[in-house]
Amino acid sequence: MRGTLGVDVGTSSTKGVLVAEDGTILASTTRAHTVDRPRPGWVEMDAGIWWDEFRSIAQELIATVPDTEIVAVGVSGMGPCVLLTDADDLPVRPAILYGVDTRSTAQIARMTAELGVDEITRVGGSVLTSQAAGAKIAWVAEEEPEAWARATRLFMPASWLAHRLTGAYVLDHQSASQTSPLYDIENERWHAPWWQRYAERLEPPRLTWAGDIAGEVTAEAAAATGIPPGTPVITGTIDAWTEAVSVGAHESGDLMLMYGTTMFLIATGEQTLRTPSMWTTAGAFAGTRNLAGGLSTSGALTAWLKDLTDADYPQLLAEAEASGPGARGLLMLPYFAGERTPIQDPDARGVIAGLTLEHTRGDLYRAALEATALGVRHNVETMRAAGADIRRIVAVGGGTQGRLWLQIVSDVTGLVQEVPATTIGASYGAAFLAADAVGAPGAQPAIGDWNPIAERITPDPVLRDLYDALFDRYVRLYEGSKQVVHELAAVHRGA
Repeated sequence: MRGTLGVDVGTSSTKGVLVAEDGTILASTTRAHTVDRPRPGWVEMDAGIWWDEFRSIAQELIATVPDTEIVAVGVSGMGPCVLLTDADDLPVRPAILYGVDTRSTAQIARMTAELGVDEITRVGGSVLTSQAAGAKIAWVAEEEPEAWARATRLFMPASWLAHRLTGAYVLDHQSASQTSPLYDIENERWHAPWWQRYAERLEPPRLTWAGDIAGEVTAEAAAATGIPPGTPVITGTIDAWTEAVSVGAHESGDLMLMYGTTMFLIATGEQTLRTPSMWTTAGAFAGTRNLAGGLSTSGALTAWLKDLTDADYPQLLAEAEASGPGARGLLMLPYFAGERTPIQDPDARGVIAGLTLEHTRGDLYRAALEATALGVRHNVETMRAAGADIRRIVAVGGGTQGRLWLQIVSDVTGLVQEVPATTIGASYGAAFLAADAVGAPGAQPAIGDWNPIAERITPDPVLRDLYDALFDRYVRLYEGSKQVVHELAAVHRGA
């Protein structure tokens, strides 16, 4: 039997799948991990964990289905992250994670002042935010000169795995387009003047597309993983984009909505749309562009409430369903880790309004689910105002296993969501890209055959007025509490 291996490094776990040529999952496994938060606003991870977990996963999957001939390997990972390595390919410091890490505020302000918002947007598509990997590179250069003096290369989780497997030094265009302001989105290349200004010590990685073959598994990597030497490995890309591939939500007019530790949205089109409150990026494939957004918390918020209340998810979901629409007068802002889009406010914080002594943990959990749904609606409305043509919405990720959360998002947004048969995530998309890369011309697999749509979630029209009013309050609550919340964020940083 022939198959492909797909591995994705996420925020809270690394997942792997072994997939047959027809898309059937032969085996899957997960390795849980945690990120480090050494200071307020910092979110880091030891990159050694990525390779160790990849090796362990590959060995387990191969042992589980030993008669499978692995014909290609797909890699994927959270991002945009900044992993800097020295001349011996050893990390000079822990990897700095994506927009949930907000340490580069000063660099964003300085770079924006030096280059100008209009020019940054013209070259890269987006204004600089906590998602901008280029600003985090500048942070290392300014704040950790000893580490910077040893840095020679830039990696992200997917490209690090590809490098450890093949020796190739590559980065996909999609990830590169989030290394703002170092990438020229219209010409699909590094922007040399700004690379030299802010990353002069680093060798620019060779740019390829996510599904391109980066190289072949080396003898050393084969010994470490059990994958046969010479097996092709794709370049890979950021997990949200790989997840969109896993469900076929990467065509013009598609919106992928990913339910995970954070919530992510990707609208795909052919034109470069620019708006200061969202992220403009290259697509996973040549000729496509994305308008993307992300909530800093979603699953992370529900997990926080689970741990805080010492209840399990089935209990909380049952109690939230009993609470009913509107959570009995509670309204929550889900900004417990700052917020990314569309408010782009790293100093935003969580707010729970309307609490009384009569409210229960079920009300709180319902309010948390509604808060993430209100955040999704805020992003979708901002995308459409920027010109995004959203004709089809596909829901993916671990959160799709809970029907209540899906229904609340559809009710709050008024949108129909399509749920595919397989929602295992980016590891499945990575396996598909690998299969596509080695498929015979004209005989590549189709994701619609691998992963057909299994369910459609439709909004309840009876709840439209209730959630329209709640959304209005949601927007006004942020504006009304922003000044006090920013003052409290400053106190938290000082503490």
